[in-house]
Amino acid sequence: MGTEIYYFSGSGNSLHVARELQKRIPKAKLIPIVSLLNNENIKTSANTVGFVFPIHLAMIPRPVMEFLPKLNLNSAEYIFAAVTRIGTRHRAFKDLEKILKKKGKGLDAFFNLNMASNDPKSKEFKAATADQIAEIELEVQNKLDYIQDIVINKKIVLQKDTKFTVAIPGFSVLSPFLPFFNKMFNYDFYADSKCTGCRTCEKVCLSGKIKMIDAKPVWQKDVKCFFCYACLNYCPEKAVQIKSSRFFKVYTEENERYSHPYANADDITGQK
Repeated sequence: MGTEIYYFSGSGNSLHVARELQKRIPKAKLIPIVSLLNNENIKTSANTVGFVFPIHLAMIPRPVMEFLPKLNLNSAEYIFAAVTRIGTRHRAFKDLEKILKKKGKGLDAFFNLNMASNDPKSKEFKAATADQIAEIELEVQNKLDYIQDIVINKKIVLQKDTKFTVAIPGFSVLSPFLPFFNKMFNYDFYADSKCTGCRTCEKVCLSGKIKMIDAKPVWQKDVKCFFCYACLNYCPEKAVQIKSSRFFKVYTEENERYSHPYANADDITGQK
């Protein structure tokens, strides 16, 4: 029966965690969530099932939310989730529990892993340095050793999150409204004059939103964006930008980019 780990990753943090868990858990199989999104009925045959994904806007990412209701978990005897984040408080485990409850299941363990940010929109953003990444990786590896013991021995670990480092003012009040904000949430992407037409952004776009027209990427309005920022962070020329709005100034033109050092553009594309 073994273990199946379903994962989603835009800039490599969650992919790295999923790969490391596969090394540590016997007979573990990695399954990219994006590759299954066009299937209406998805059935696992594993007795241990894991989910690995990043936190988006303090929630489960859109593609993972689309995937979860389609998944038949009848064979699952133990279910865990591991999320990557910059330290943000979130409601992902609460929402995951609601979905699992409808299937007659529940989370047996969940884990947060604080990692480097891949979101260069804000003025304060600084891409993680090599030293910072090394420090983060040491903590991640220690956490993965802990997760390995929990999952292999099927221990119940449902601890309250006390390790978040990024507070959201009024989170308890705002939390019920986050799904609404998530549906309305949108950014306008574009490629500036540095674009060479290399097609990397189109290749790594997990939603299929980017289409090359006259050797330039176009973000199609009728295709939902997954907000994974793969196009933003894997462009070799840093040509992909986000437009500022009337209410929100964006600093992608000034800022550097981040992708996990152990995950390249081909790795991200391989999820499709």
